[in-house]
Amino acid sequence: MADHGPLRALDERLGRAVSASAVPSWLAQFFADLGNASVALPVLLVVIGWAVWRGYRSDPATGPARRWLPPLAAALALAAVPALVVPLKLWLARPGPPRMAGGAHDGFYPSGHGATAAVAYGVAALLLTHGRRRTGRPAAGRLPLAAGVALLNAGVGIGLVRQGYHWPLDVLGSWCLAGVLLAVWCAVCDRQPDDRNTRPDHGRGPDPGPCAGPDPQPGTEPRPDRDSQPGPGSSRSSRDVGPGQEPGTPAP
Repeated sequence: MADHGPLRALDERLGRAVSASAVPSWLAQFFADLGNASVALPVLLVVIGWAVWRGYRSDPATGPARRWLPPLAAALALAAVPALVVPLKLWLARPGPPRMAGGAHDGFYPSGHGATAAVAYGVAALLLTHGRRRTGRPAAGRLPLAAGVALLNAGVGIGLVRQGYHWPLDVLGSWCLAGVLLAVWCAVCDRQPDDRNTRPDHGRGPDPGPCAGPDPQPGTEPRPDRDSQPGPGSSRSSRDVGPGQEPGTPAP
């Protein structure tokens, strides 16, 4: 991105093609505006407030660390976006599309709007999932929610390119950065202490966290290995057989 090359030339050719495409300008602008901090931040704040309220309502005895860590980590993840994007833009200093020529700032890689949308809406979806898992409710809506967030961010990326605000790789770079921040959020919040892991819960295991895979289906418990089951007359191992005694015979 910092130097002219075949990848950068291909990226700019693709960007010009998307900018001249038949995507309606009003629709592209609508999705591009979803990457503004003035839109994404209020959405995340509403979800953070819901997560705090839901955590206290479901278990008032929950410790403050367990209740506040996921929302606080979500706010810090969004705050980390400008702290990382601005130095990268200044360091790489990639020129923007022709529409942005002569703008007030230099450097367009990675896209700040793309990273803001991906982190804000992505961590909001994780908070919603985290609330469902902590209350013991099935997380059947995780897949549709993840698909909706992915489609929304795809719309934001296409809108930014269609309106001539960024090149395609600017958006792709912002998604990679957002993926790192979301992975850090998962690592931190999945390791938080959980009181349910230290008290009996009628056979339930530890909370797998919002970033774990789907719940196992009923009736899929692992069956014991037949080879590991002791057969008739094999209750005593060979090392318990005394001198001159046949295996399987009772001891004197």
